[in-house]
Amino acid sequence: MLDYELGSIVEMKKPHACTIKATGKKANRWEITRLGADIKIRCTNCGHEVMMGRFDFNRKLQKVLEK
Repeated sequence: MLDYELGSIVEMKKPHACTIKATGKKANRWEITRLGADIKIRCTNCGHEVMMGRFDFNRKLQKVLEK
């Protein structure tokens, strides 16, 4: 099990649709902004927020980058 907490930066299996202007690559860094039965994450590039259930989040999570 991957260990994460509020404020952790994570990488998901699928990148977000927004692109990083400097590199032209798809953004894939998310900050955890809410923990509970549901988890809310925010794209560190564009600020888009997504809320999903903990089970779905754990299934889609690839790795924790920073705690």
